Amino acid sequence: MASGWIVGTVVAVVLIGAAAWLMVRSWRRRTERDETLAAYVAPAGLGAPVLEIEALYVATTPESEPLERLAVEGLAFRGSARIEVHDAGVLLRIAGEQPSFIPADRLVAAGTATYAIDRGVEPEGLVALTWIVDDRSEPETPTRVDSYLRCRYPGDSARLVTALNDIAAAPAEVRPAAENAESEASDD
Repeated sequence: MASGWIVGTVVAVVLIGAAAWLMVRSWRRRTERDETLAAYVAPAGLGAPVLEIEALYVATTPESEPLERLAVEGLAFRGSARIEVHDAGVLLRIAGEQPSFIPADRLVAAGTATYAIDRGVEPEGLVALTWIVDDRSEPETPTRVDSYLRCRYPGDSARLVTALNDIAAAPAEVRPAAENAESEASDD
């Protein structure tokens, strides 16, 4: 009877060790695959945010593939987050990660979702932010990703989606140079 217990223990240890090894190997391959992807560096002097909320950062995935996690630098791990929406973009401060910035001109849209790689919630319980990642491999077409957030307080999801879509829809205006404006006005 004692030998059966020992064999069972050895088998359990081997299975747990094999599972751990496979998880580590899988994460290493994922980080190698995604090593060219990163969020942007936050510019100095962002000023006061338009909106600031607390959320749970869930994951970043390829656009429209909520079950395929990306190991984007600064956005690889799930954690508590503080989201700051500025006119210049969005700053994500995730516990244990470096701050990640998404410029307004890289925001595509924001909406709601029900599930992502490791989180399933009530309908429209997640905020899905679609944006163009900083892809250092310089692909022909920009690489779009979805980042998922779970707002902590009721009503914050709708406020966050509105604020994100407002700055995504408001690209910087092209203003004529001061010399051109004067010369055009003086021709009258």
